[in-house]
Amino acid sequence: MGSVDKTLFLLSRGGDTLIVQIYVDDIIFGGSSHALVSSFAEQMSREFEMSLMGELQFCLGLQIKQSPEGTFVHQAKYTKDILKKFNMGDSKPMTTPMSTNTALDADEDGEAVDQKEFRWMIGSLLYLTVTKLDIQFAVCLCARYQASPRTSHRQAVKRIFRYLKFTPELSLWYSSGSSLSLRGFSDADHAGCRIDRKSTSGTCQLLGTTLVSWSSRKQASVALSTTEAEYIAAAPSSSTLSDFGLKYGRIPLLVDSTSAISVAKNPVLHSRTKHIDVRFHFLRDHYEKGDIDLIHVVFANQLADIFTKPLEFDAFTRLRGELGVLQVEGVDNVLIKGEIESQWTSLIALLV
Repeated sequence: MGSVDKTLFLLSRGGDTLIVQIYVDDIIFGGSSHALVSSFAEQMSREFEMSLMGELQFCLGLQIKQSPEGTFVHQAKYTKDILKKFNMGDSKPMTTPMSTNTALDADEDGEAVDQKEFRWMIGSLLYLTVTKLDIQFAVCLCARYQASPRTSHRQAVKRIFRYLKFTPELSLWYSSGSSLSLRGFSDADHAGCRIDRKSTSGTCQLLGTTLVSWSSRKQASVALSTTEAEYIAAAPSSSTLSDFGLKYGRIPLLVDSTSAISVAKNPVLHSRTKHIDVRFHFLRDHYEKGDIDLIHVVFANQLADIFTKPLEFDAFTRLRGELGVLQVEGVDNVLIKGEIESQWTSLIALLV
């Protein structure tokens, strides 16, 4: 059983590995040995009444398309279903999920809308963020106003649906040739919330060119400076993959704030930041232990920026592509994959 994910199980036998993921009565399993996988399937069939569905293609609303080059994971069918459910199937497509001019607030003078419908729309979109990282920030921002939704909030949500109309088949691409080098990105939009002026943290972790986790969330406390906001955002980004038997030394964590890096590295500066909640100072502890290596990255190469604020079309599509979001279309995907890996090679060379 995994130490972090209790629904993950691994078995090692003779140099081969079997991985089993369980969700209620659905089981996904695979391994490095066909004999080991077949043995597990036979044993489970003897012990339980179950059906073997064959090669993974659909599970829990996720569609999976496998090839020798890698795997696509997407929710195209679910996307089209919710567009139809909320009568947005014939809406005008939009190229981004949120305008850079959008500044949502409580809008207390605005016209109230159906709270039940608004929450239904938000819930449907939240499940879509399992694969569609490109709408993560916009959905999380709109979700803050479920208690008292107004017309302006519903219009923002409809904008997300119109973006889905434009990109129904975008998919997460997991390359079989990707390396297992782990790196993280961390960013923050200082005082981005117009109501309480709390900042928004955005983080993501990649194995080589493959995105494995991401988040966009409002910080729990008000940051008094950009440095503090970036420092707090970076704190939870030091993660490991120990459940899979992967061990790492100094994991690169790329931050676009030199002052936040200085706070973590320099004990002299630490005396100026005593007001920062103690739970965030474990970032500095991990740096001193050698678990992570804080690296400055220029703003243009900060991939986590997509999780902190609305972006212009060019910047949005560039970051979306570098995070491995591709169109599910045969040969063209291989070409795009090559472009992404080329961009990553250039970025890694720049960092070195």
